[in-house]
Amino acid sequence: MPEYRNATASLKENTAYVNEILPVQESFDIVQRNMMIGGREAAFFFVDGFTKDESMLKIMDSMMSITEEDMPKSATAFSKSHIPYVEVDILVGFDQIFHNILSGTTALFIDGYEGCFIIDCRTYPARSVDEPDKDKALRGSRDGFVETIVFNTALMRRRIRDPHLIMKMMQVGESTGTDVAVCYMEDRVDPELLKKLLRKISQIRIDALRMNQQSLAECLMKRKWYNPFPKFKYTERPDTAAVCLLEGKIVIMVDNSPSAMILPTSIFDIVEEANDYYFPTLTGVYLKISRGLIAFMTVFLTPVYLLFMQNPRWLPETFEFVAVRDMVNVPLIWQLLILELAIDGLRLAAMNTPNMLSTPLSVIAGLVLGEFSVSSGWFNSEIMLAMAFVSVANYTQPNFELGYALKFMRLQLLILTALLNWAGFVLGVLVVVGSICFNKTLTGHSYLHISRN
Repeated sequence: MPEYRNATASLKENTAYVNEILPVQESFDIVQRNMMIGGREAAFFFVDGFTKDESMLKIMDSMMSITEEDMPKSATAFSKSHIPYVEVDILVGFDQIFHNILSGTTALFIDGYEGCFIIDCRTYPARSVDEPDKDKALRGSRDGFVETIVFNTALMRRRIRDPHLIMKMMQVGESTGTDVAVCYMEDRVDPELLKKLLRKISQIRIDALRMNQQSLAECLMKRKWYNPFPKFKYTERPDTAAVCLLEGKIVIMVDNSPSAMILPTSIFDIVEEANDYYFPTLTGVYLKISRGLIAFMTVFLTPVYLLFMQNPRWLPETFEFVAVRDMVNVPLIWQLLILELAIDGLRLAAMNTPNMLSTPLSVIAGLVLGEFSVSSGWFNSEIMLAMAFVSVANYTQPNFELGYALKFMRLQLLILTALLNWAGFVLGVLVVVGSICFNKTLTGHSYLHISRN
């Protein structure tokens, strides 16, 4: 970080230094507004688009009526008697002054007063607080996090009106100075984990959080490339984040990101979703068991099917109807791998398809890839059925990263089974179990650790 000097009582020196550091003349959105206050020269600095025009007009109007006799001797007395606004602070260091200006607050320099008046009458462009597309619930609230961190903290405070709820604001990134809010219940959080987390965030030395929460997560805990299981839980629902806070967990929110990062996290926390909290206990347990069984089947269905097709004599008579009866033009392993890639291709195409074309393109894709791919001999109908189940079952997982982690486990199981038969299948199962059991969270606990909070 560059070294900045302190503000003086000379308006000329202060404005010259601001113009030297900030591109006031070159950048149209950084505005300098000069005026007279109580017979003294003064200058406002703010970023156009971040300031509430109505609030600034009222503040300027009240200051223009100040006479020279009304001007107090100290800056503190002036802020108390002549600035009709709630959030006002006096800063001396230009490092803090520049950070506040670029964050959207208004800076006021008055000749004769040492320091700078910071008036927080900013407003950020933000979308409406709608229900998230991913984390939907059949019952419960219909609001969700947005890209403005102040709105997100307000949604949390609205649900937890407890003085023990602490929201500590920190900045990360030398160029961006991204706001990071660490939220926790002071009487319920693990103090050692909190201390470790705050120390890690304060020691981050990075130019910018380019990918917001993902960049912060990689700084907090280095990911092992060969283990795809997620280290953190993410949610876009304020009610889910509030429940996690009350359970003693820590919620991290990053400005410009519409989701919250929750830790510590085990695999049991990741598979939870909002509906588990709103339904009766029996229904919630049933839904959890159903998701667990479906997740198990998404990993092992196609590898087990491939193993039985390689060893037909192992197939019980009860399940002989699932055996491939048609002529196999393409080896089964290649059919499965091609379909795995095709499903991801369709998913990416759906994300980038305009809404007005999504329906006709879906019909065309279903006819071409479904009907004609089987009739032309590329794929067997049994393989298509199995992969259709797997592709749909992936969406039962509330966590996007966990869904892809299970997909990668399924792929390595398929490849090892095709290469080494039953020995490859056993080896693949050991890899899956080891990837889960030996995966460590930020606290150093196992991925299967259950929190006592």
